[in-house]
Amino acid sequence: MLASIIVANPSPTSLSHAMAQAAQDAMTGHGYRVAFHDLYAEGFNPVQPTGESGNVASTDPLVEQHCAQLAQADLIAIFHPNWWGQPPAILKGWIDRVFRLDTAYGYPPGVSYEGVPVGLLKARHALVFNTSNTPADREAAAFGDPLEAIWTRCVFGLCGVDSVIRRMYGPVSGSSAQLRAQWLDEVAALVADAARR
Repeated sequence: MLASIIVANPSPTSLSHAMAQAAQDAMTGHGYRVAFHDLYAEGFNPVQPTGESGNVASTDPLVEQHCAQLAQADLIAIFHPNWWGQPPAILKGWIDRVFRLDTAYGYPPGVSYEGVPVGLLKARHALVFNTSNTPADREAAAFGDPLEAIWTRCVFGLCGVDSVIRRMYGPVSGSSAQLRAQWLDEVAALVADAARR
């Protein structure tokens, strides 16, 4: 079984990275091989040079590696901060390049791009863990939860992954070591539960 972990946080000492490590430990503890990718450390190029119809192959070997692993993954976990109600640009570019036509989704024969695509991913579960410095009640009142729609409907839902677990942790700034440890324990427990199912 293959699990894919994607981290998109420029700080290697971030809570995102600590959560990703907790997830990796839980996955390997349940017998998964883990493809671990830190997009910033890898220098992932987020610029997609073609439109949708041309995005079926890349000359970038890192993009091809990510696409192959995404297609093979049984479990996917993504870690990133909430920036302006969106993923960081490097992660948005990763979606653009890796969740591509004939890898993550496709169109049935005779169906044009105006039609309804079908999801191609085989992953049973996707987990998305976000960090924020905005208190949850203010976030909900002022902004709603755009990341929920992005990940559950626009990305994973469209690409065939029906089970999406998403959590937001914060405010991170000023959080205690005890609280961060509780968050890490929750991440590990959620990932372990998904890995068992």
